[in-house]
Amino acid sequence: MRRAILLVAAVCSAPALASEPATIDDALRSLYNFDFAAAHATLNSYISAHPQDPLPYAFRGSAYLFFELDRLGALESEFLTDDDRLVEKTRPQPDPAIRKQFLQAMNDAQKRAEAVLKSNPNDRDALFAMCVVAGVSTDYMALVEKRQIASLSPARRANGYAQHLLKLDPKFYDAYLTAGFSEYMVGSLPFFIRWFVHFDNVNGDKQRGVRHLELVAREGRYLGPLAKVFLGIIDLREKKPHEARELLAELVRDYPRNPLYRKELDKLDRELAVPAD
Repeated sequence: MRRAILLVAAVCSAPALASEPATIDDALRSLYNFDFAAAHATLNSYISAHPQDPLPYAFRGSAYLFFELDRLGALESEFLTDDDRLVEKTRPQPDPAIRKQFLQAMNDAQKRAEAVLKSNPNDRDALFAMCVVAGVSTDYMALVEKRQIASLSPARRANGYAQHLLKLDPKFYDAYLTAGFSEYMVGSLPFFIRWFVHFDNVNGDKQRGVRHLELVAREGRYLGPLAKVFLGIIDLREKKPHEARELLAELVRDYPRNPLYRKELDKLDRELAVPAD
């Protein structure tokens, strides 16, 4: 609770960063370094200059999500690769203050994106913002609230927005993260559940899902690091620790202030008996 109070205080009191205009890329760089207060401060500055742009509100929600997942220990490899731990219910409860801020950010993003899509249903940036909103909502429901079955509904919406966006612009590489994750997730479901779960343009081809994620890792503007995280989790789940280590080493190099990446790399090095970088 104390960490959550400190985060809220930092978000409310942090000054605008630097003299140059804030960008979403700057905010995400802080977010991937787990500097949540700096990410929020940059997003607040960007929103002040672009109050009707839905995307920064969606990434504001992402910052709250990752803060909460970090607080709950839900980003550690043991948690993400152990199906029993993923569905266990005996975990700390969501922080109510962070949950309120998270839901407000999701609502702010959705309202603005829907307003844009009402006048132009093919607006690429608004579609991507809706994709992020639905994807982040999926993760919050599944990993924080532990409502895995219910999270399939926003996951399906996220995939729908991603597939629509990719039909309009196959080079909107960040959208492949949702499409790829959907493909891999459906392919990982037990057959009797997959029978009842339908995602547009998704056949449950896990290798196709991995290829999509690899494309985002190479070409994505916003979500490349997250694609590497997903690929690393997949490698660990599929008993490919050397491939996972390569991805973790890249993340540590690019985001040296993120303690989780370093912790996971050191842990994997011990398991593989690899000298530390």
